[in-house]
Amino acid sequence: MPTPKPARTIGGRRLPNLPGSLGAWLWLAVIILPIYYVIITSFKPRAGFFRTNPLWVPDPTLENYALVLQNDFLRYFANSLIVTVGSVLPALLVSFMATYAIVRGKTKFLGMANRLFLLGLAIPLHATIIPIYYMVGKMHLYDTLLALILPSIAFAIPISVLILSSSMRNVPNELFESMRLDGCSDWTMMWRLALPMTRPAVVTVGIYNALQVWNGFLFPLVLTQSPELRVLPLSLWAYQGQFGSNIPAVLAAVVLATLPLVVLYVVARRQLVGGLAAGFSK
Repeated sequence: MPTPKPARTIGGRRLPNLPGSLGAWLWLAVIILPIYYVIITSFKPRAGFFRTNPLWVPDPTLENYALVLQNDFLRYFANSLIVTVGSVLPALLVSFMATYAIVRGKTKFLGMANRLFLLGLAIPLHATIIPIYYMVGKMHLYDTLLALILPSIAFAIPISVLILSSSMRNVPNELFESMRLDGCSDWTMMWRLALPMTRPAVVTVGIYNALQVWNGFLFPLVLTQSPELRVLPLSLWAYQGQFGSNIPAVLAAVVLATLPLVVLYVVARRQLVGGLAAGFSK
């Protein structure tokens, strides 16, 4: 493996990496500029949207946010919250217990189960929408929130098992053997040892799955039709048709729909970084 080149220095002082710094600032601008545009446009009045500077708000207003909140936004938010929580928590529970059995178990059945979970990663969501629609109809769950929760759980489990397996294999085997000598059962070791040691990975998986479910559009579009059961991504699409060319109102709805994800990231940022580091380690 080639050794990295030493940093250039003059008089013992390290020279700045100007090309790298310039590239980093350009990449930051590419990321920040669209977010900035969405936020400031949500405060623009509809009448002056096309006449004002696209990157400046001369007369900010909250009428767009008031308009969105008056059009059942809180109901759509509640539906998204129910679907997200109802999908992520069961998926985490099943994935964590399955991961513990796969990592700590030695039977052929568990090895086969692990391969089946990995096979689930190769199946695209769009290829399964017709069978899912048929099964949901046969179970008389069409146009219900449960029709969105059950498929979301199924698609969250394979990637969750893959990430949690990498983290759980990093837990020293001596800790498990020590607890076993103390008379602890597998159930006790799973919750009192494996869970605290893999908590960053569990949080990472939970945030990732929450993002996927919260931003999901295909399942709500195909498996629901009642306006009162719309989730936020589908409601944004409906807002576009309802408001016509009222782009500031649509972007105000986008900002409100994004706020919970931003808050979730801020609260769990340290656990998320730790989980990503654990996932890429040995």
